Amino acid sequence: MKRNERTGLLAGIGVLTAFVLWTLLIQCVDVQAAGPNGTKVGFAAFNLWFHRLTGVHMVLYTITDWLGLVPIAVCLCFGALGAVQLVRRRSLLRVDPDILLLGLYYILVILGYLVFEMIPINYRPILISGVLEASYPSSTTLLVLSVMPTLQLQISRRVKRLVVRRVTDVFAAAFSAFMVIGRLIAGVHWATDIIGAVLLSMGLFLLYRYAVDAAGRRREDRNGIQ
Repeated sequence: MKRNERTGLLAGIGVLTAFVLWTLLIQCVDVQAAGPNGTKVGFAAFNLWFHRLTGVHMVLYTITDWLGLVPIAVCLCFGALGAVQLVRRRSLLRVDPDILLLGLYYILVILGYLVFEMIPINYRPILISGVLEASYPSSTTLLVLSVMPTLQLQISRRVKRLVVRRVTDVFAAAFSAFMVIGRLIAGVHWATDIIGAVLLSMGLFLLYRYAVDAAGRRREDRNGIQ
């Protein structure tokens, strides 16, 4: 294993470990019945302070909700790319490894979301259409920060034109920043929910990038032997 690959692997494990620790801390540090219907939230003093600071902005919530379709469209595009390769090459093993790994990565992101839907850690600070919903980690933040970096990575690997790569980098970074900040100040999540989503998505992406680098190195080694 090359040094940069090892660094990527350790970074991914480290961030995911931080996410686990953060999740545990949320359940035992300054836990108060501060949410709707007496629901409890950790880091209550900080969360309540930040929630009062930002207030609730349902228009911004709706905008970021609809813009959540953008990363879904990105996933579908890469899914279509993989399907085209599968049809043309007539073998799953001939589909580009980074695309196969990308599909596995997206599945892990979905599973992460489903786990926390079934085992709620926090509930939202407000009712949405009269319903109390799970809030940790922020699913929109998790989706955006899990998918947009893969768009940057795939474009950098597949597109030679520098201008396209630069435009993609700027778009992905600006879109991600808007979505995270928008979700943070919309007031529909506790601040700690956003932090949790950032940690989880970052850790998963670092592991995906490590897996792609490792698969590429193994392919180069095989080609070198041949």
